[in-house]
Amino acid sequence: MTKTIAWGITGAGHFLTSSFGIFSQIKSEHDVRVNTFLSSAAEEVVRMYGLEDELEKISCGEYLEEVFLETQQGKSWPKTGRFLLDKYDALIITPATSNTVSKIAHGTADSLVSNAVAQAVKGGVPVYVVPVDIAGVVISELPFGIARELCQKCDPCPPRDNCPNNAITDQIDLLKCTGCAICKDLCNFNAIKGGPVELKVRDIDARNVEIIKELEGITVLEKPEDILDILKDIL
Repeated sequence: MTKTIAWGITGAGHFLTSSFGIFSQIKSEHDVRVNTFLSSAAEEVVRMYGLEDELEKISCGEYLEEVFLETQQGKSWPKTGRFLLDKYDALIITPATSNTVSKIAHGTADSLVSNAVAQAVKGGVPVYVVPVDIAGVVISELPFGIARELCQKCDPCPPRDNCPNNAITDQIDLLKCTGCAICKDLCNFNAIKGGPVELKVRDIDARNVEIIKELEGITVLEKPEDILDILKDIL
């Protein structure tokens, strides 16, 4: 029988690409429907990283395979009511920002994804959370930006003049950028960067992760790849 997984995405770049890779693999290898819930920040970040087309392949738009955007939902989050109606076999939040983890830890349900978690627990749907900030130091992948020390301020500027979204001035407007990488390929001075950066996890974020580990109905996973292990219990 076809299983249905709800996927909650929040506004983190860390683990974002690998989370998409895991869900693409799940769709290709299993008879499963994926219904996706995006926070308002996730809507922007998914676009920045150029993953909108990939999301359409994972959640095609049919019933229980829709993409629900927080910016298009009412404050009563009516779509999360499905978690009370035996529609889902699991809810997986990946990546989960420290903000969303904090909301879950302290029982706040004022966003689409945090409300989905609350309703899933109430409806007996198992919840799996992949926090981006667990402990120590994490290596996160940044979206595209211009390295000012390398930029020669060329005029004409091929990256700026060929950007399909007019996202480039003296910097890249990430709210317009779709992560297509055309600019990176066109810059003769390798001034457009996007890559790894080392980030220290705040103590309060690490404590909140420990709190949700103790909550009923919620399991914390260390990385998106761990989702493949829990599939044995879901599918």
